[in-house]
Amino acid sequence: MGNSLNLPHLSKYKEGKALPIQTPFRLPSSLPTWPPGDGFASGVIDLGGLLVRRISSFAKVWAAYEGGPDNLGATFFEPSEVPQGFFLLGCYSQPNNRPLYGWVLVAKDDTTDSSLLAMPVDYNLVWSSESLNIKKDGNAYFWLPTPPDGYKPIGHVVTNSPVKPSPDKIRCVRTDFTDECESDTWIWGPQKDIKTTGFNVFSVRPSIRGSPAMGVSVGTFVAGNTNLACLKNTKSDFSYMPNLPQIEVLFRAYAPWIYFHPDEKYFASSVSWFFMNGALLYKKGEQSNPVSIESTGSNLPQGGSNDGAYWLELPVDGGEESNPVSIEPTGSNLPQGGSNDGAYWLDLPVDGGAKERVKRGDLSSSEAYLHVKPMLGATFTDIAVWVFYPFNGPARAKVEFVNVDLGKIGEHVGDWEHVTLRISNFNGELCSVYFSKHSGGSWFSSSELEFQGGNKPVSYASLHGHAMYSKPGLVLQGSGNIGIRNDTAKSKMLMDTGGQFSVVAADHLGSTVTEPPWLNYFREWGPKINYNIEGEIKKVVKILPGKLKSAFEKFVKSLPKEVLGEEGPTGPKLKRNWSGDEV
Repeated sequence: MGNSLNLPHLSKYKEGKALPIQTPFRLPSSLPTWPPGDGFASGVIDLGGLLVRRISSFAKVWAAYEGGPDNLGATFFEPSEVPQGFFLLGCYSQPNNRPLYGWVLVAKDDTTDSSLLAMPVDYNLVWSSESLNIKKDGNAYFWLPTPPDGYKPIGHVVTNSPVKPSPDKIRCVRTDFTDECESDTWIWGPQKDIKTTGFNVFSVRPSIRGSPAMGVSVGTFVAGNTNLACLKNTKSDFSYMPNLPQIEVLFRAYAPWIYFHPDEKYFASSVSWFFMNGALLYKKGEQSNPVSIESTGSNLPQGGSNDGAYWLELPVDGGEESNPVSIEPTGSNLPQGGSNDGAYWLDLPVDGGAKERVKRGDLSSSEAYLHVKPMLGATFTDIAVWVFYPFNGPARAKVEFVNVDLGKIGEHVGDWEHVTLRISNFNGELCSVYFSKHSGGSWFSSSELEFQGGNKPVSYASLHGHAMYSKPGLVLQGSGNIGIRNDTAKSKMLMDTGGQFSVVAADHLGSTVTEPPWLNYFREWGPKINYNIEGEIKKVVKILPGKLKSAFEKFVKSLPKEVLGEEGPTGPKLKRNWSGDEV
């Protein structure tokens, strides 16, 4: 777990402070003992005759102290303590602005003909730092292996000498054990910001990612305008994925804490609590044939008594008022499968008191719903932690120096949010966490997270909108000083997702996990809302100074439907990340 480090003296920054990378990151607590299983956390993964190990102990080769993220430079390493029979596939690098935390894979050919790995026939010098006038540890030379026919390079060799590395330094991989890859996050360039031209270093990842995809990340980087490949799991099985008892121990070890803003009014609940407390299923077409009312009411029934035969109602989507039905606690009477065709939707109770109570949720009943899936060629396990909220509250905006409530804008019934834990199948270590927010989100390395109660990451749910963030504070969704406020803060109101959870989907376990009926309800979890957005905007515009009116109107009209809340959202299984990667 974590990284060991063999570093000569590194330069200092900001009046003698140590660079963040000088402190290797380790999770706050030791890893638990995993229940018995097949290959999970065994240290080695077989990609079909090519054995790979994860190495996180490094020896420094070269460092730059300018350029890259925060203009703090980057450090380049090669793996140390490579086991006997395994070979280097490429060097490792990361920016100096965060603690040392990373890994690379080393490989061993376990086939009878030993044809999966080959030494390069030569090297090409990609770049040298000789002419670079910045703070650095001497000079660096970046080499791209020239593979034999039928093989591909997986990474670079970095040296502090202009002499070509030995051919025995690294191995190339047979083409049928490789997959296409792409640049991911910026690691370093001599300039302060990413430039489209010039020398830059990026991390790499498989181009095609998702549960069925077999591309494997190697932990290496791409330098300059070179082309590299990733590995491929040709075995295409899931024997290195965790079994159900292992998943339960994993989640108890890493279950996120979710903190709510002190002013939050709309909390999470379990799905069954939502159903049992009056949520209704509507079906389009089962209407009571309502008619429009004349402006003078001339077509209203006259006289008689209040016998319940007639009533007035607000408009419903399409002018149709359906006859809703109550929902069983597991959702067993919800329509299953199909598509989001607009034929069904869920809504809050009709009774005003019950509606307001259900809107506010019930934190004591809240439950985390886990979707477990293989990622990056089954070398990682993703645990998507889904949380349900009966209601998404109204949004607030910041317009320069003015904070304004946006009326009904942002409101919708049935709000699904999630964080995703990415866990190494080599050793069971939590490597990174994805925080969903609105229609996107962001990955954060474990070294960038806040932890509480051992190895449990902390997440902050934004006020009313419940978008997930790794740190408290204000994030403005917009441009300049105009945007939707996403306010997060720590309070006494929090959800320990490990307190009550259930595994609702894990395809690699087959029939071991039974999916609840509500998971296969593919329609909307809330009605389409026909409130007048123009009217809501005008209410806000009235209180703004003149020069801000037009800027605010333009901003609101550019917001996506997810923020405007015009339609109820669909459930987890219809989200793009269900079978794909998060980004």
